[in-house]
Amino acid sequence: MLLPNKYNKGKIINLQPAHILVLGFFCLIFIGTCLLMIPFATRDRHHLSFIDALFEATSAVCVTGLAVVDTGTTFTLFGQIVLLILIQLGGWGFMTTGILLFIILGKKIGLKQRLLLKESLNSFSLQGVIKLVQRIIVITLLVEFVGAFILAIRWSQEMSWGKAVYYGIFHSISAFNNAGFGLEPDNLSKWVGDPTVNIVITLLFMIGGIGFFVIADVFEKRSIKKISLHTKIVLLFTLLINVISTLIIFLLEHDNPGTLGNLSMADKWWAAYFQGVVPRTAGFNTVDISQLTLSSLVYIMGLMFIGAAPGSTGGGIKITTFALLLFALWAVLRNKEDINIFERRIPQELIFRALSIAVSGIMFIFVIFFFLTITEEGADMAKVLFETFSAAGTVGLSAGFTPELSPAGRILIIIMMFIGRVGPLTMAFALAIHAKNKSKIRYAEEKILIG
Repeated sequence: MLLPNKYNKGKIINLQPAHILVLGFFCLIFIGTCLLMIPFATRDRHHLSFIDALFEATSAVCVTGLAVVDTGTTFTLFGQIVLLILIQLGGWGFMTTGILLFIILGKKIGLKQRLLLKESLNSFSLQGVIKLVQRIIVITLLVEFVGAFILAIRWSQEMSWGKAVYYGIFHSISAFNNAGFGLEPDNLSKWVGDPTVNIVITLLFMIGGIGFFVIADVFEKRSIKKISLHTKIVLLFTLLINVISTLIIFLLEHDNPGTLGNLSMADKWWAAYFQGVVPRTAGFNTVDISQLTLSSLVYIMGLMFIGAAPGSTGGGIKITTFALLLFALWAVLRNKEDINIFERRIPQELIFRALSIAVSGIMFIFVIFFFLTITEEGADMAKVLFETFSAAGTVGLSAGFTPELSPAGRILIIIMMFIGRVGPLTMAFALAIHAKNKSKIRYAEEKILIG
């Protein structure tokens, strides 16, 4: 997109897709911040400070779930609805929301909008992106409705119908969009052994976390042989990581009195399953995260870094990036030039991109954590690092340290959540200075020692 510069009449500002995506999310966050600062948004009618409102709005738009105030007791119905809208728009992405408005208003969707949408959705091509948006909207509303309906029926057994319906809607939207916001002070801990709540919530955030491409592909092809390589990798690694993580959390925590130790055997497995599958995508919890062993915290940080699938409501470097890096490592160890997966060869540029995403993610986490060690001097650094990974993966799990963050620390976590949502590589592109002309010079090759 080209914008005129009033200060330089002969020049124009060249906004790359990465710039527009960053600006779009920034605008959503700014609007959300202003709405949450309205006194009517909080129960005590005293508006939130700018930093706290900015933190909550960023967490909602970036579908993270980290919070400096308790959602259920701090916000009025108006404030909670604002959060829900921010979560929904953030889960879709501002470009998907923009295209929806174009469709509703009957406006023509031009090439520029399609290019931005392709960048926003990480799509392979421009073909079918508008149709994909329509499917995203329909799938989202349908899955959220079913989830809300089942949860409302379950919760109507212990609260009024009106409250149960509202709880169902709120948690269904929050779960599908992998936000992790809850209305109870202890999140979902009171339902730690409840099969309905465990299954519905986890299915919601897993469906949202595997990505709209995978959902559409499975729905269309309906055959393992016909689905794309992308879908196969996402489903296979999601299943493997979820099973392994459930077992690891159970083994690490089954004797811990602060988490699983005092639960029945059935509830232990439900808790292990929930906390094993939730770290890559959503920030819900059924046990006290601050009571987890250090081993569990470290393992969960790894899961948060991996994240969900591309084109989903989750964050992280993405599960396909992690898979490609593993396959690339395996190819190097076997001295193979080509990386083959399910009888398909992976292009070299995808491997370079996967490596760039992982490295840029690590660099951003390192920089933010480094500054947090300065602003949060004297704090438990394990919890600070956990908070950083949670923000980077837009997961929202917290070891109870979020409300204790200093104003400077909150700003750093806000930046980390923002980077995690738009993507570390997209953020790097947005910050980079783009040359107008690519160099046609190709220098002589020379090797250096590595490893």
